[in-house]
Amino acid sequence: MAQETNFDPVLLRTFLAVANGLSFTRAAEQLGLSQPTVSQHIRRLEEAAKRQLVRRDTRSVSLTDNGQAMAGFARTILAANDEAVSYFTGSAMSGRLRFGAADELALSELPTILRQFRELYPRINLELTVTQSGTLYRRLAANHLDLIFINQEADLGRGTLVRRDRLVWVGIDRLQLAPEQPVPVITYHAPSLSRSAAIDSLDAAGRTWRITCNTREINGVLAATRAGIGICVLAQSRVPGDLRILSGRFDLPALPDVEMALVDNPRSSREPVEALSRAIVNLPLGPHAATDRGPR
Repeated sequence: MAQETNFDPVLLRTFLAVANGLSFTRAAEQLGLSQPTVSQHIRRLEEAAKRQLVRRDTRSVSLTDNGQAMAGFARTILAANDEAVSYFTGSAMSGRLRFGAADELALSELPTILRQFRELYPRINLELTVTQSGTLYRRLAANHLDLIFINQEADLGRGTLVRRDRLVWVGIDRLQLAPEQPVPVITYHAPSLSRSAAIDSLDAAGRTWRITCNTREINGVLAATRAGIGICVLAQSRVPGDLRILSGRFDLPALPDVEMALVDNPRSSREPVEALSRAIVNLPLGPHAATDRGPR
């Protein structure tokens, strides 16, 4: 019976470090090993493969044809190994978690958090819904979602507060608003928190207004604002760098605060809901973390 050949993951990682940098010295530094140890690992892998994998002289390091093939196999083997380690060393928590997020929140740091959550809890089937906050809350109440990450009125006392922010008027830098002309407003379809805040504040201040763009997505709001066809309402920490805060200019009325909050379904399994909630509460949602996002 022929002797079975196995490729040690430790040797494969060393080989890939050499293959990626074509340098024993850099591979040693990257892996925290001595250069003789790196050389020994390559030699042992070549003995196991019964092929020369690396050419090395005083000036350069290169891979043989067999070395190129081994690099491809090594990446596949190590990826499967890492996935197995993640699965069996991660949480035993299992089940389904139906999670909803307002689209401007889903475009921020949330993808990273969800990816990390999947790595930590690989047995949880995470189902993501991205839409408007009002729609998400109705779906939660109907028991179609387990946890939602939404924008809501400040001090509403609903759910877990992630961040409180101030709503501001936003437009392009060269925009001009004549005081006698209606304020051109870019907003979401009703119902919408930022829409209500804009219209209510203008009405209270006695300013006339007109809707120049209705949209269901944050990208539509930003595109119209960048085109200069009106102004929109965003959370202050989420104003993109190419747009300007116009609050305090053109006699625009003050706007209220907004909360980014997590609301859970009391009928849902608590453990996965609480695990994801903890991860989101720690999101770095400060001004430097914000990109193209706004409350809806």
